[in-house]
Amino acid sequence: MNIIGVIPARYASTRFPGKPLALLAGKPLIQHVVERCQRAKTLSEVIVATDDPRIQKAVQSFCRVEMTSSKHPSGTDRVAEVLARTSADAALNVQGDEPLIDPKVIDSVAAALQTAEISTAAALIKDPAEFESPNSVKVVVNCAGRALYFSRRTIPYVREAAQAPLAEQIAAFPFLKHLGIYGYRREALLRLVKFPVSALESAEKLEQLRALENGIEIAVVQVNYDSIGVDTPEDAARVERLLQLNQ
Repeated sequence: MNIIGVIPARYASTRFPGKPLALLAGKPLIQHVVERCQRAKTLSEVIVATDDPRIQKAVQSFCRVEMTSSKHPSGTDRVAEVLARTSADAALNVQGDEPLIDPKVIDSVAAALQTAEISTAAALIKDPAEFESPNSVKVVVNCAGRALYFSRRTIPYVREAAQAPLAEQIAAFPFLKHLGIYGYRREALLRLVKFPVSALESAEKLEQLRALENGIEIAVVQVNYDSIGVDTPEDAARVERLLQLNQ
């Protein structure tokens, strides 16, 4: 299977304008993400998808760049536009704000596309703050490792531990945190972006629910990895320290 990696990148950000080009340990944030993707064994090519000429100019020296429509409502639509231009069988949507993404996670999500139309990753929740935070998306899966539901609420509700301290609640069930990386087979993605926004997607503000509501299964790979995204300049400073420690 010919799988490309696509990194959607936009310049505008309410909390961190120009985030993809912020310098971390001497390189733009987006370059760290690109280099992590290039270390994955399963991707035939890595492409940055953007609608901003500033990002295009900065990235073209170290990665292929595709200019996409500025009207896309999400990164998924941007990835679909790029995939449609290629002959690739599938694409991985890798978040452009995770400069520490583990190449092994990328390979695991890509491998799951051998038996699924869409794939993603999840990790066990260990932090009480993530257990309660609506910004930490939870997922429950069936016995075959397919997603049953994604929610900003903590799911499932463990009745017998509901009144216990947080540490005991977390220990009562293997709660999974969804990681923002997706694999899509070509036809599944091009079909998905044509569906209207679904009711559950609108309620939770989680676009992966559109796939579930329209009967497209999502394979969930459990990995031993805790994502560290960059949403603010403070996050960037923290990640930069981690990058410098690993140099």
